[in-house]
Amino acid sequence: MHSPENRIATSVLVIGTGGAGLRAAIELAEHGVDVLAVGKRPKADAHTSLAAGGINAALATMDPEDTWQQHAADTLKESYLLANPETVRIVTEGAARGIDDLQRYGMPFAREADGRISQRFFGAHTYRRTAFAGDYTGLEIQRTLVNRAAQLDVPILDSVYITRILVRDNAVFGAYGFDLTDGSRYVIHADAVILAAGGHTRIWRRTSSRRDENTGDSFRLAVLAGCRIRDPELVQFHPSGLIAPENAAGTLVSEAARGEGGILRNQLGERFMSRYDPERMELSTRDRVSLAAYTEIKEGRGTPAGGVWLDVSHLPRETIMTRLPRVYQTLLELQMLDITKEPIEIAPTAHYSMGGVWVRSEDHGTGVDGLYAIGEAGSGLHGANRLGGNSLIELLVYGRIVGQAAAEYSAGLDAQRRSAEALDAARSEVDDLLAADGPENVRSLQRALRDIMTEHAGVVRDETGLREGLAELTAVDARINDVGVHPDIAGFQDLAHAFDLKSSALAARATIETALERRETRGCHNRSDYPDVDPALQVNLVWSGPGSVQREAIPPIPGEIAALMREVSSAGKLVE
Repeated sequence: MHSPENRIATSVLVIGTGGAGLRAAIELAEHGVDVLAVGKRPKADAHTSLAAGGINAALATMDPEDTWQQHAADTLKESYLLANPETVRIVTEGAARGIDDLQRYGMPFAREADGRISQRFFGAHTYRRTAFAGDYTGLEIQRTLVNRAAQLDVPILDSVYITRILVRDNAVFGAYGFDLTDGSRYVIHADAVILAAGGHTRIWRRTSSRRDENTGDSFRLAVLAGCRIRDPELVQFHPSGLIAPENAAGTLVSEAARGEGGILRNQLGERFMSRYDPERMELSTRDRVSLAAYTEIKEGRGTPAGGVWLDVSHLPRETIMTRLPRVYQTLLELQMLDITKEPIEIAPTAHYSMGGVWVRSEDHGTGVDGLYAIGEAGSGLHGANRLGGNSLIELLVYGRIVGQAAAEYSAGLDAQRRSAEALDAARSEVDDLLAADGPENVRSLQRALRDIMTEHAGVVRDETGLREGLAELTAVDARINDVGVHPDIAGFQDLAHAFDLKSSALAARATIETALERRETRGCHNRSDYPDVDPALQVNLVWSGPGSVQREAIPPIPGEIAALMREVSSAGKLVE
């Protein structure tokens, strides 16, 4: 006997209620298209709400010489030539409109005395182009989008876990899932599906994602639907994640702390960035600061707990309170630490999936008809290192574009072809897991998997370690078939964790197999056995299942943009 099934039909289904998913849903609703958004965690608390630093657009409010072309050049330079130039053009050229949309929805940006939007420096930008709201920009963006979706009466299911995207003959026709509270099932028929369920950073031990988000759901849903994954080995490790307390390990200390003049020191008190990037020091790129901190710790100059110190205590108290309120608050709450007096202990933390589902630049279509992927689930903008603040603008630009593309696709369908077979497979998968009563514990397998990734595929990688990781992963895969799943009075979290684990295992394999193939050091991808950039590997690596990695050429960079690409100095950039 099956659990009761809720059957819903909609023109477009959006999976994920973070910034990307909501922006797409808003676009559809504003055009009168029938849309439903589903999320596995409360919409007010989507991952987007954690983004602290800001959102990029060449508005030229502070530096009149800034242009979208320069923003594009900085993005491509920072990507170590792995970003798709067309994707970059679409985002940088559409950025100002993305900011206008947010303002139209009521976003409270920080402003200068004369009313123009304030912009700050952030990472390797040539000019000031990061708009912000305190150090909780992502939270304000999420609130703004949630409010706008509510005004438009966008239906949002907050506690539904999608387990399969339903496909027939390479065309999407909906999705299957269950309610996290009561376990009831959902069959959602849709003409088009927009996948906006985040990245895969939670498969490392220390990560800026919360416990049950970014477990690679997007990767698994996409691959089972017939899509491919591009560049999953390119994961950004954010330089400053907290070490303690254990249950909050990896929580980010905003980059704004370095932007405002924070200093990094090792256990010996040395300001170690002078060894790695004497020009830019603490304002170097994320990959370099992470590698520097990792190296200091690895070579024995870290703190006893395995970190380094980030110190803002020399800054005026007022600067800390107005520019870094959230950092101040977080440290008080988590560690009873007063950052106006004491340094913060940090270490690199898995932060952002720069790769993701393979998509076309123009409309983020996946190659499966009617299926699109956006936000951290997609790929193409960031290459081997992303500019701080670029991910938030990507959500707004592609949310709008994909909303329109999905609407057009839905309007152009003469019939929706369904498959009872695909639906049965999705249904049985859930039934089988619920009946699973094996000896293996989902949580301990998840922990084993995170240990494997941290040990063998973290900030620095090599052939031996990656091969060991692959062997250990295969052993964990075998044990996944013997899990026991036990829903209880508190809900069906256990079933969700089992699906998270399946997703994590797939994402881990994709990551290790592409990391093995990328025998070079480029951006965030450090191979100690191949310390140099290999021009022959200026390609995207596309994974389509175990053992299958193809190289894909990247379109050339237009001349006008290439002419603007340069090393960005940080001289004077601490002075805002």
